[in-house]
Amino acid sequence: MTYGVAEAIAEITLDFPQRGNLQDHDMVWAFDEALDLAEADYDVKVVLIKANGKGFCSGHDGTGNYPEFNENRERTGTTWTGQSALFLDPVIRLWEFPKPTIAAVHGYAAGGGSYWALLPDLTIASEDAWFQMPHVKLMGLPGAETMIEPWMFMSSKRTFEYLYRRQKLDAARARELNLVNDVVPRDKLEETARTIALEIAEAPLTTLRATKLMVKRAWELMGMRAHLQWSNDMLTVCTAHTDVQAQIHATIAEVIRTRGPKQSDRTAAR
Repeated sequence: MTYGVAEAIAEITLDFPQRGNLQDHDMVWAFDEALDLAEADYDVKVVLIKANGKGFCSGHDGTGNYPEFNENRERTGTTWTGQSALFLDPVIRLWEFPKPTIAAVHGYAAGGGSYWALLPDLTIASEDAWFQMPHVKLMGLPGAETMIEPWMFMSSKRTFEYLYRRQKLDAARARELNLVNDVVPRDKLEETARTIALEIAEAPLTTLRATKLMVKRAWELMGMRAHLQWSNDMLTVCTAHTDVQAQIHATIAEVIRTRGPKQSDRTAAR
């Protein structure tokens, strides 16, 4: 991951294209540390999140091989605490980040990667972008650790269909459903997102923070934060059931089979 600041805009670039900008341990914490830098810097007014490679982010590591999960499993028999540390608290942190955020999304934004794409305040998508949360059918899980979909769609029927059927939404359809703000040609994506960021940055930082706080509190009053926290609890409950365990094990075995030993870790992928 790379981080840089220019003209009041902090740019966070996901840069692990060999593995589809996978949310492995290093990527998650590097992303969170980049947010730390942007939050502490008074010269930063807007954060722009983008990615190198064929797509934006392919989501969690399908093997589930995270240090946080492994230690939690060894000590208590579940991954509840590890999930909270890695995929609940950082996601809530992104949602509650006090400065304006923009995601510039191209290619795939799948699984947990769709959260980094859709949770920012604005999402600009290229024409080749697509979004999917495949966990219900693929992993036997009720979404990821923070179920943002009801709050993004604001429609129970659209949410059910998206999750139950593992729908893959292209950029045009995502725009129709108000999941993204605009759809632009791929070669205009970063230029468009940065132009919008610069326009937003014309306002005082205090005003931007206050505006964001008031909008976020409206969603919090409707229960969004509590619901995101319950998502992780329910996911942990599901993984204690044998039918879910069977689906998880089958999917992990397939991921390991198709990935191959040469891409078993970040070092090899480089």
